[in-house]
Amino acid sequence: MGANISQLERDIGADQFPPNEHYFGLVNFGNTCYSNSVLQALYFCRPFREKVLEYKAKNKRTKETLLSCLADLFYSIATQKKKVGSIAPKKFIARLRKEKEEFDNYMQQDAHEFLNFLINHINEIILAERNQAKGAAAAANKVGSNMGMGGSLNGDSSQQPQEPTWVHEIFQGILTSETRCLNCETVSSKDENFFDLQVDVDQNTSITHCLRCFSNTETLCSDNKFKCDNCCSYQEAQKRMRVKKLPMILALHLKRFKYMEQYNRHIKVSHRVVFPLELRLFNTSDDAVNPDRLYDLMAVVIHCGSGPNRGHYISIVKSHGFWLLFDDDMVDKIEASTIEDFYGLTSDIQKSSETGYILFYQSRDAT
Repeated sequence: MGANISQLERDIGADQFPPNEHYFGLVNFGNTCYSNSVLQALYFCRPFREKVLEYKAKNKRTKETLLSCLADLFYSIATQKKKVGSIAPKKFIARLRKEKEEFDNYMQQDAHEFLNFLINHINEIILAERNQAKGAAAAANKVGSNMGMGGSLNGDSSQQPQEPTWVHEIFQGILTSETRCLNCETVSSKDENFFDLQVDVDQNTSITHCLRCFSNTETLCSDNKFKCDNCCSYQEAQKRMRVKKLPMILALHLKRFKYMEQYNRHIKVSHRVVFPLELRLFNTSDDAVNPDRLYDLMAVVIHCGSGPNRGHYISIVKSHGFWLLFDDDMVDKIEASTIEDFYGLTSDIQKSSETGYILFYQSRDAT
């Protein structure tokens, strides 16, 4: 290898370096590590990357949106001549600051809020562009002929259930909340969609335990009784949340920032939470679509520091069997055993720490 070979290329080895893969850090534009860390995690979630690049290929002339800027960024990384380096996501950050004023400053933001905004916003863009295309097709159809397929397009689109987008196909799961009336024993269930699961953390525990607690049965009583349709009155009841449909990419948000009355602010909870490289969910409903899905850990967004508005975000990702650490424009290869350093602390709530904050698990059967 020549003298101009980077340390990262040396660490990976010329014979081991995956063909058609690029490892590029992202330049920080003043506290944009919250965005950089999430973007790296998403880039290495293969189904997501492929859909974004596919979008770029199909939409040559589109007006600038956050999705088109993301597609340009991913395309730029994927087509670099060099294997490693860094890139400035200037256009993406400029567009992000235009889209949401909370991000239009140089303050540290919450990586989970950013992820949430990005996924939902991309989904809205896809739906809006799809409806626009349908509207144009309907108009052309109307002009050409009053026969044929006009019916499905000319109706009020808001009345028709939206077909799922590729964002739904990748990230969306379904939770079902089951409530059993303790008076008549009737069980009623209500479904809700999710793009990520937000789980509370306890000291010295594991992700599996956190998910079990997420689905623990709670009793609804006194002021919090349940209005039972069968009894036609408020009754004591038992309620639990279970997963009915497991997503292709399971994003788990560890709720590490808790509001503490005595400090009058949010405090970081650095509790040690073990997250395994393989995960199977046991809190699925009896009618779950795919209860036996096995997941592999693909990426982790890590919060470093002692509070929500201070500190730093980095991410670790799995690529072609090895692990990499992305710290803004720096990229390093790490051993899998290093992941344990990001589980959290076994003591004190307020110590500065580097802890897993958002975990991305990819289903084994993901294409």
